[in-house]
Amino acid sequence: MLAAVLHGREDIRIQDVDPAPLQPGEVRVRIGAALTCGTDLKVYRRGYHARMLVPPCVFGHEFAGTVVESRAESRDWSPGCRVVAANSAPCGTCAPCARGQENLCDDLLFLNGAYAESIVVPERIVRRNLLRLGDATPFAAAALTEPLACVVQGIDDLRLQPGETVLVLGSGPIGLFAAVLARHAGCHVTVVGRGGERLAKAQALGAHEAIANESPEGIAAPALGGRRFDAVFEAVGKPSVWEAAVGFVRKGGRANLFGGCPAGTTVRLDTTLLHYSNLTLLASFHHTPRAIRRALALIESGIVRGADFVDGRVALPDLPEAFRAMAAGNRAVKTHVET
Repeated sequence: MLAAVLHGREDIRIQDVDPAPLQPGEVRVRIGAALTCGTDLKVYRRGYHARMLVPPCVFGHEFAGTVVESRAESRDWSPGCRVVAANSAPCGTCAPCARGQENLCDDLLFLNGAYAESIVVPERIVRRNLLRLGDATPFAAAALTEPLACVVQGIDDLRLQPGETVLVLGSGPIGLFAAVLARHAGCHVTVVGRGGERLAKAQALGAHEAIANESPEGIAAPALGGRRFDAVFEAVGKPSVWEAAVGFVRKGGRANLFGGCPAGTTVRLDTTLLHYSNLTLLASFHHTPRAIRRALALIESGIVRGADFVDGRVALPDLPEAFRAMAAGNRAVKTHVET
Protein backbone atom coordinates (compact mmCIF):
# COMPACT_ATOMS: atom_id res chain seq x y z
CA MET A 1 0.00 0.00 0.00
CA LEU A 2 1.04 3.62 -0.46
CA ALA A 3 2.16 5.40 2.72
CA ALA A 4 4.04 8.48 3.95
CA VAL A 5 7.10 7.29 5.85
CA LEU A 6 9.00 9.60 8.18
CA HIS A 7 12.73 8.87 7.93
CA GLY A 8 14.06 11.73 10.02
CA ARG A 9 14.13 15.48 10.35
CA GLU A 10 12.07 17.07 7.53
CA ASP A 11 12.34 13.81 5.58
CA ILE A 12 9.02 12.30 4.44
CA ARG A 13 9.03 9.76 1.63
CA ILE A 14 6.04 8.29 -0.19
CA GLN A 15 6.67 4.55 -0.38
CA ASP A 16 4.99 1.22 -1.03
CA VAL A 17 4.88 -0.68 2.25
CA ASP A 18 3.48 -4.09 3.13
CA PRO A 19 0.27 -3.92 5.17
CA ALA A 20 0.79 -5.39 8.64
CA PRO A 21 -0.95 -8.72 9.29
CA LEU A 22 -3.87 -8.60 11.73
CA GLN A 23 -3.39 -9.97 15.22
CA PRO A 24 -6.25 -11.22 17.42
CA GLY A 25 -8.48 -8.34 18.55
CA GLU A 26 -7.31 -5.95 15.83
CA VAL A 27 -9.16 -4.35 12.92
CA ARG A 28 -7.93 -2.91 9.65
CA VAL A 29 -9.43 0.42 8.62
CA ARG A 30 -9.39 1.81 5.11
CA ILE A 31 -8.58 5.49 5.61
CA GLY A 32 -11.48 7.70 4.55
CA ALA A 33 -9.79 10.90 5.70
CA ALA A 34 -6.58 11.73 7.52
CA LEU A 35 -5.81 15.22 8.81
CA THR A 36 -2.62 17.16 9.33
CA CYS A 37 -1.83 18.17 12.88
CA GLY A 38 0.44 20.57 14.73
CA THR A 39 1.96 17.64 16.60
CA ASP A 40 2.79 15.95 13.29
CA LEU A 41 4.43 19.20 12.15
CA LYS A 42 6.58 19.17 15.31
CA VAL A 43 7.49 15.54 14.60
CA TYR A 44 8.37 16.47 11.01
CA ARG A 45 10.62 19.31 12.16
CA ARG A 46 12.33 17.27 14.87
CA GLY A 47 12.42 13.94 13.06
CA TYR A 48 11.06 11.90 15.95
CA HIS A 49 8.72 11.89 18.95
CA ALA A 50 10.08 10.45 22.18
CA ARG A 51 6.77 8.90 23.23
CA MET A 52 4.88 8.26 20.01
CA LEU A 53 7.15 6.98 17.26
CA VAL A 54 10.64 6.04 16.14
CA PRO A 55 11.57 6.55 12.45
CA PRO A 56 11.51 5.16 9.90
CA CYS A 57 7.76 4.68 10.29
CA VAL A 58 4.43 5.62 8.76
CA PHE A 59 3.09 8.59 10.69
CA GLY A 60 -0.09 10.63 11.07
CA HIS A 61 -2.65 10.02 13.81
CA GLU A 62 -5.94 11.83 13.05
CA PHE A 63 -8.17 9.66 10.87
CA ALA A 64 -11.54 8.05 10.24
CA GLY A 65 -12.56 5.39 7.78
CA THR A 66 -14.19 2.04 7.09
CA VAL A 67 -13.41 -1.34 8.65
CA VAL A 68 -12.25 -3.70 5.88
CA GLU A 69 -10.99 -6.62 7.99
CA SER A 70 -11.58 -7.61 11.59
CA ARG A 71 -10.23 -10.07 14.14
CA ALA A 72 -12.02 -8.31 16.99
CA GLU A 73 -14.07 -10.40 19.39
CA SER A 74 -17.05 -8.06 19.08
CA ARG A 75 -19.21 -8.22 15.99
CA ASP A 76 -19.66 -4.46 16.29
CA TRP A 77 -16.59 -4.03 14.10
CA SER A 78 -17.59 -6.06 11.06
CA PRO A 79 -16.31 -5.02 7.63
CA GLY A 80 -18.20 -2.07 6.23
CA CYS A 81 -18.82 -0.17 9.46
CA ARG A 82 -17.70 3.46 9.56
CA VAL A 83 -15.40 4.30 12.47
CA VAL A 84 -13.09 6.80 14.09
CA ALA A 85 -10.26 5.79 16.41
CA ALA A 86 -8.32 7.76 18.98
CA ASN A 87 -4.55 7.74 18.63
CA SER A 88 -4.12 6.08 22.01
CA ALA A 89 -5.72 3.97 24.71
CA PRO A 90 -4.99 3.70 28.44
CA CYS A 91 -4.29 0.39 30.17
CA GLY A 92 -7.17 0.73 32.63
CA THR A 93 -5.28 -0.87 35.52
CA CYS A 94 -2.54 1.53 36.68
CA ALA A 95 -2.95 4.04 39.52
CA PRO A 96 -3.81 7.05 37.29
CA CYS A 97 -6.41 4.98 35.42
CA ALA A 98 -7.92 3.85 38.73
CA ARG A 99 -8.27 7.54 39.68
CA GLY A 100 -10.10 8.28 36.43
CA GLN A 101 -7.06 10.09 34.99
CA GLU A 102 -6.61 7.81 31.99
CA ASN A 103 -4.84 10.61 30.11
CA LEU A 104 -1.96 10.13 32.57
CA CYS A 105 -1.84 6.33 32.17
CA ASP A 106 1.53 4.82 33.04
CA ASP A 107 1.30 2.58 29.95
CA LEU A 108 -0.45 4.72 27.35
CA LEU A 109 -0.50 2.93 23.99
CA PHE A 110 -0.06 5.25 20.99
CA LEU A 111 -1.10 4.67 17.38
CA ASN A 112 0.45 6.26 14.31
CA GLY A 113 0.20 5.42 10.63
CA ALA A 114 -2.79 7.39 9.32
CA TYR A 115 -0.96 8.81 6.29
CA ALA A 116 -1.52 5.60 4.35
CA GLU A 117 -4.19 3.71 2.47
CA SER A 118 -5.08 1.68 5.56
CA ILE A 119 -4.15 1.33 9.22
CA VAL A 120 -4.26 -1.50 11.76
CA VAL A 121 -5.96 -0.49 15.01
CA PRO A 122 -4.50 -2.37 18.01
CA GLU A 123 -6.72 -4.50 20.23
CA ARG A 124 -6.58 -2.11 23.19
CA ILE A 125 -7.71 0.85 21.10
CA VAL A 126 -10.41 -1.29 19.47
CA ARG A 127 -11.66 -2.16 22.94
CA ARG A 128 -11.44 1.29 24.51
CA ASN A 129 -11.30 4.04 21.89
CA LEU A 130 -12.80 2.88 18.58
CA LEU A 131 -16.18 4.51 17.91
CA ARG A 132 -18.86 3.98 15.27
CA LEU A 133 -19.92 6.90 13.10
CA GLY A 134 -23.36 7.91 11.97
CA ASP A 135 -23.95 7.53 8.25
CA ALA A 136 -24.26 11.31 7.85
CA THR A 137 -20.94 12.13 9.54
CA PRO A 138 -18.22 12.98 6.99
CA PHE A 139 -14.92 11.21 7.57
CA ALA A 140 -13.00 14.50 7.54
CA ALA A 141 -15.22 15.89 10.31
CA ALA A 142 -14.95 12.70 12.35
CA ALA A 143 -11.16 12.81 12.09
CA LEU A 144 -11.27 15.95 14.26
CA THR A 145 -12.35 13.81 17.22
CA GLU A 146 -8.89 13.23 18.71
CA PRO A 147 -7.59 16.83 18.75
CA LEU A 148 -10.99 18.12 19.85
CA ALA A 149 -10.97 15.61 22.72
CA CYS A 150 -7.70 17.10 23.98
CA VAL A 151 -9.36 20.52 24.11
CA VAL A 152 -12.48 19.07 25.73
CA GLN A 153 -10.15 17.77 28.45
CA GLY A 154 -8.47 21.17 28.80
CA ILE A 155 -11.71 23.15 28.93
CA ASP A 156 -13.14 20.71 31.49
CA ASP A 157 -10.06 21.25 33.65
CA LEU A 158 -10.72 25.02 33.63
CA ARG A 159 -14.24 24.47 35.06
CA LEU A 160 -15.74 27.38 33.14
CA GLN A 161 -18.97 28.96 34.33
CA PRO A 162 -21.55 30.84 32.21
CA GLY A 163 -20.80 34.55 32.06
CA GLU A 164 -17.09 34.24 32.74
CA THR A 165 -14.50 36.00 30.60
CA VAL A 166 -12.06 33.74 28.76
CA LEU A 167 -8.88 34.72 26.94
CA VAL A 168 -7.57 32.28 24.33
CA LEU A 169 -3.95 32.84 23.33
CA GLY A 170 -3.41 31.34 19.89
CA SER A 171 -5.56 31.10 16.77
CA GLY A 172 -4.46 27.72 15.45
CA PRO A 173 -6.74 24.66 15.48
CA ILE A 174 -6.43 24.19 19.25
CA GLY A 175 -7.13 27.84 20.02
CA LEU A 176 -10.13 27.84 17.68
CA PHE A 177 -11.50 24.67 19.30
CA ALA A 178 -11.07 26.31 22.71
CA ALA A 179 -12.93 29.41 21.55
CA VAL A 180 -15.86 27.34 20.29
CA LEU A 181 -16.09 25.31 23.51
CA ALA A 182 -15.76 28.37 25.77
CA ARG A 183 -18.50 30.14 23.83
CA HIS A 184 -20.64 26.99 24.06
CA ALA A 185 -20.10 27.11 27.84
CA GLY A 186 -21.70 30.57 27.88
CA CYS A 187 -18.51 32.60 28.32
CA HIS A 188 -17.37 35.90 26.81
CA VAL A 189 -14.45 34.87 24.58
CA THR A 190 -11.45 36.94 23.45
CA VAL A 191 -8.93 35.39 21.05
CA VAL A 192 -5.44 36.77 20.50
CA GLY A 193 -3.61 35.38 17.49
CA ARG A 194 -1.67 35.94 14.32
CA GLY A 195 -3.07 36.22 10.80
CA GLY A 196 -6.18 38.04 9.68
CA GLU A 197 -7.85 34.94 8.21
CA ARG A 198 -7.50 32.99 11.44
CA LEU A 199 -8.87 35.88 13.50
CA ALA A 200 -11.80 36.33 11.13
CA LYS A 201 -12.50 32.62 11.52
CA ALA A 202 -12.36 32.95 15.31
CA GLN A 203 -15.09 35.59 15.19
CA ALA A 204 -17.13 33.57 12.70
CA LEU A 205 -16.96 30.69 15.17
CA GLY A 206 -18.36 32.84 17.95
CA ALA A 207 -15.48 34.70 19.61
CA HIS A 208 -16.67 38.08 20.85
CA GLU A 209 -13.28 39.69 20.19
CA ALA A 210 -10.35 38.70 17.97
CA ILE A 211 -7.19 40.73 18.50
CA ALA A 212 -4.29 40.71 16.05
CA ASN A 213 -0.80 40.26 17.38
CA GLU A 214 2.15 39.85 15.04
CA SER A 215 4.83 39.69 17.73
CA PRO A 216 7.06 36.61 17.39
CA GLU A 217 6.38 35.97 21.07
CA GLY A 218 2.62 35.96 20.60
CA ILE A 219 1.93 38.50 23.36
CA ALA A 220 -0.53 41.36 23.00
CA ALA A 221 -0.55 43.04 26.40
CA PRO A 222 -1.04 46.60 25.07
CA ALA A 223 -3.97 45.54 22.89
CA LEU A 224 -5.74 44.09 25.91
CA GLY A 225 -5.54 47.39 27.76
CA GLY A 226 -4.55 45.90 31.08
CA ARG A 227 -7.62 43.67 31.28
CA ARG A 228 -7.63 40.51 33.36
CA PHE A 229 -9.77 37.45 32.68
CA ASP A 230 -11.49 34.79 34.73
CA ALA A 231 -9.71 32.10 32.74
CA VAL A 232 -6.86 32.00 30.21
CA PHE A 233 -6.31 29.15 27.74
CA GLU A 234 -2.76 29.16 26.33
CA ALA A 235 -2.63 27.43 22.92
CA VAL A 236 0.70 28.58 21.48
CA GLY A 237 3.25 26.37 23.19
CA LYS A 238 6.07 28.87 23.79
CA PRO A 239 7.65 29.47 27.21
CA SER A 240 7.31 33.24 26.73
CA VAL A 241 3.57 32.87 26.15
CA TRP A 242 3.18 30.62 29.18
CA GLU A 243 4.81 33.39 31.21
CA ALA A 244 2.63 36.09 29.66
CA ALA A 245 -0.57 34.07 30.14
CA VAL A 246 -0.26 34.24 33.91
CA GLY A 247 -0.27 38.03 33.78
CA PHE A 248 -3.68 38.10 32.09
CA VAL A 249 -5.48 36.21 34.88
CA ARG A 250 -7.63 38.08 37.41
CA LYS A 251 -7.19 37.59 41.14
CA GLY A 252 -8.47 34.13 42.01
CA GLY A 253 -8.60 33.12 38.33
CA ARG A 254 -7.24 30.17 36.39
CA ALA A 255 -4.82 29.61 33.53
CA ASN A 256 -4.47 26.43 31.49
CA LEU A 257 -0.97 26.30 30.01
CA PHE A 258 -2.13 23.90 27.33
CA GLY A 259 0.32 24.39 24.46
CA GLY A 260 3.22 21.93 24.62
CA CYS A 261 6.63 23.63 24.75
CA PRO A 262 9.85 22.04 23.44
CA ALA A 263 11.43 19.49 25.76
CA GLY A 264 13.90 20.93 28.24
CA THR A 265 12.50 24.47 28.23
CA THR A 266 11.69 26.31 31.44
CA VAL A 267 9.57 29.30 32.45
CA ARG A 268 10.02 32.15 34.95
CA LEU A 269 6.94 33.14 36.95
CA ASP A 270 6.29 36.02 39.35
CA THR A 271 5.84 34.23 42.67
CA THR A 272 4.38 37.33 44.32
CA LEU A 273 1.69 37.50 41.64
CA LEU A 274 0.90 33.81 41.97
CA HIS A 275 0.71 33.89 45.75
CA TYR A 276 -1.09 37.14 46.46
CA SER A 277 -3.50 36.79 43.53
CA ASN A 278 -4.31 33.21 44.57
CA LEU A 279 -3.98 31.96 40.98
CA THR A 280 -4.65 28.41 39.82
CA LEU A 281 -2.31 27.12 37.10
CA LEU A 282 -3.12 24.01 35.07
CA ALA A 283 -1.36 22.17 32.27
CA SER A 284 -3.73 19.71 30.63
CA PHE A 285 -2.37 16.75 28.68
CA HIS A 286 -4.00 14.46 26.12
CA HIS A 287 -7.50 12.99 26.57
CA THR A 288 -9.56 10.28 28.25
CA PRO A 289 -12.00 7.80 26.67
CA ARG A 290 -14.80 9.96 28.07
CA ALA A 291 -13.39 13.06 26.34
CA ILE A 292 -13.12 11.14 23.05
CA ARG A 293 -16.81 10.25 23.23
CA ARG A 294 -17.82 13.79 24.15
CA ALA A 295 -15.76 15.18 21.26
CA LEU A 296 -17.47 12.94 18.72
CA ALA A 297 -20.86 13.92 20.17
CA LEU A 298 -19.96 17.61 19.69
CA ILE A 299 -19.10 16.90 16.05
CA GLU A 300 -22.14 14.76 15.28
CA SER A 301 -24.47 17.29 16.94
CA GLY A 302 -23.07 20.11 14.78
CA ILE A 303 -21.69 22.16 17.67
CA VAL A 304 -18.26 21.66 16.10
CA ARG A 305 -18.53 21.63 12.31
CA GLY A 306 -15.87 19.92 10.26
CA ALA A 307 -16.16 22.43 7.42
CA ASP A 308 -15.10 25.23 9.79
CA PHE A 309 -11.76 23.57 10.49
CA VAL A 310 -10.85 21.39 7.50
CA ASP A 311 -10.01 24.00 4.89
CA GLY A 312 -7.24 22.38 2.86
CA ARG A 313 -6.92 19.24 0.76
CA VAL A 314 -3.93 17.29 -0.54
CA ALA A 315 -3.36 13.92 -2.19
CA LEU A 316 -1.12 11.51 -0.30
CA PRO A 317 1.69 11.62 -2.92
CA ASP A 318 1.88 15.40 -2.39
CA LEU A 319 2.10 15.22 1.41
CA PRO A 320 5.87 15.98 1.60
CA GLU A 321 5.28 19.28 -0.20
CA ALA A 322 2.30 20.01 2.06
CA PHE A 323 4.49 19.63 5.14
CA ARG A 324 7.13 21.89 3.64
CA ALA A 325 4.39 24.50 3.13
CA MET A 326 3.16 24.04 6.71
CA ALA A 327 6.69 24.51 8.02
CA ALA A 328 6.96 27.71 5.96
CA GLY A 329 3.76 29.13 7.47
CA ASN A 330 0.82 27.77 5.46
CA ARG A 331 -2.30 29.17 7.15
CA ALA A 332 -4.69 26.26 6.56
CA VAL A 333 -6.29 25.21 9.84
CA LYS A 334 -6.48 21.51 8.95
CA THR A 335 -5.62 19.77 5.69
CA HIS A 336 -7.52 16.69 4.53
CA VAL A 337 -5.04 14.10 3.25
CA GLU A 338 -6.70 12.00 0.54
CA THR A 339 -5.38 8.45 0.56
